[in-house]
Amino acid sequence: MKPLRKPVQLKILSVPSHLPIVRAALEKMCELIGFESEVAGNVVLSVDEALTNVIRHAYEGKEDQPIDIVLTPLCGQEPDGLRIELRDYGRHVDPGRIRSRDLADVRPGGLGVHIMTECMDSVSFSPGEGGGTQLTMVKRCKQCASKQETMK
Repeated sequence: MKPLRKPVQLKILSVPSHLPIVRAALEKMCELIGFESEVAGNVVLSVDEALTNVIRHAYEGKEDQPIDIVLTPLCGQEPDGLRIELRDYGRHVDPGRIRSRDLADVRPGGLGVHIMTECMDSVSFSPGEGGGTQLTMVKRCKQCASKQETMK
């Protein structure tokens, strides 16, 4: 099997029941890139948290709004990895105001941004052209290059 080189693009609606489909696609992408299972789980968790936040906050629970997802393998770069781009068209939030709540504040919810920043190598929010938000996350994988070579 050839190593992954081309992006995978997904378009979903802001329906929570679509999230398991995205998680499954992302798990497979991580496997093909060569992430170890624990790292892949953290990547999937980060994307799931981000999408949940989009549905809950940007779209205020509306289930008919678009979310664009682009999964781009970073193969042949040092180190290899995966770039994930999530684009919503909902209520824009100033990126400077996006932060996790204090970890000492023990209660459900509010840890999505903390999870993303702890699990991913980079996380950035920017305003989407015409409204909404673009979230870009990158996870690098030092051991992936050798695994991809064996797939050729």
